[in-house]
Amino acid sequence: LEFEAREMFNCKYSSANIPKGAFLLPLTLFLIVLLLPFLRNLIQPSSKPSLATNLETKETSKCNIFSGSWVPYTKEPYYNNETCPFILDQLNCLKSGRPDREFLKLRWKPHDCELPLFNATQFLKLVQGKSMAFVGDSMGRNQVESLLCLINTVAHPEDITARHTSNDDIFFRWWFVPEYNFTVTTLWSPFLVKFNDSDPSGRAYYSATKLYLDEADTAWSSKIENFDYVVFSTGQWFFRPLTFYEEGKVVGCQKCENSTELNYYGYRRAFRTAFRTMRDMKGFKGLAFLVSHSPEHFENGAWNEGGSCNRTMPLSVEERGAYKDRDIVEALYEIQMEEFKEAREKGLRLGLIDITDAMAVRADGHPSRFRRAGDKNLKVSDCVHWCLPGPVDTWNEFFIHVIKFQGQNHNKGTML
Repeated sequence: LEFEAREMFNCKYSSANIPKGAFLLPLTLFLIVLLLPFLRNLIQPSSKPSLATNLETKETSKCNIFSGSWVPYTKEPYYNNETCPFILDQLNCLKSGRPDREFLKLRWKPHDCELPLFNATQFLKLVQGKSMAFVGDSMGRNQVESLLCLINTVAHPEDITARHTSNDDIFFRWWFVPEYNFTVTTLWSPFLVKFNDSDPSGRAYYSATKLYLDEADTAWSSKIENFDYVVFSTGQWFFRPLTFYEEGKVVGCQKCENSTELNYYGYRRAFRTAFRTMRDMKGFKGLAFLVSHSPEHFENGAWNEGGSCNRTMPLSVEERGAYKDRDIVEALYEIQMEEFKEAREKGLRLGLIDITDAMAVRADGHPSRFRRAGDKNLKVSDCVHWCLPGPVDTWNEFFIHVIKFQGQNHNKGTML
């Protein structure tokens, strides 16, 4: 643009009889008309192009549904705390007394197209007779509960956990939708790879956890070969003290020897091992998906330092740009996108549910202190998970869209 403008001003005209004023006025008007669209773009906020934009463009009919903004939406949510029986108390913000409703009055709008509303009947027809596993930490469970609430508007999911396990842990659950012969499960695996914690339940935060980065966690790898869909979603557990093992030997650590810096080596290797395991699984004929990193929004301290998330509106463009954890979120996201791209290049049929950009500004969507009805003694706010109903429902609007395009490409015999 600068080059073109300079060329215009340096143009040599052969007629010496044209008055300067007569020449400059039309040229000025011409330049204003020419440059106006570019000037308009300069004053509009725009997000940094993501690697996912290039990865997903072909899959979404040349529209990147993951690049957009939140716009006002006056209609009621798909469900509420009274119509959906699948909401954990910790995520049931309305039941727990959250007084504001503004966080429910926004909807994601892609820049270049429309994101369809979630059609539960259409989704169930797509997955009829199939099975779906969500593998990872409690963020996957968060998405599953949203999905169950959405499905519950047209069908009747049943908890069939007792048929599959005697484990009373809420992180291993199974549901069945009889009207469509559809099964969905959550398989708890916070690191995706084998781990050994001083706490047998794997819930300790301060003790160092051993991660065996070249071995997939059998909690999921031994169960998903015959599933039609496998959704990976994890990240929050990689912020704790960790010791990394490969081939049985220590190769590194995080938050060790008085160091508090994050080491992303384990995060990268965990996804690489998970995707390799899927690729090498001869019996797996289904589709795998990666849900990108879900940002947390603690302010005024960490979760164990009195941090909270009391906002009732999303972060502004300026606030997001100055957000304290932005560099960490971007680093985790880039690692995921790089491993995602490499896995696909090596032959894994892997789809992307890119929620990071959309959720990065939704500091208003967390349970905060409204996570247990009637309990006024809660000292820790939840600024990691998402209220139900809430912004997390958008993940499943993305999900059905991606499933449709994955299926279309699969029928054409192409590898995504």
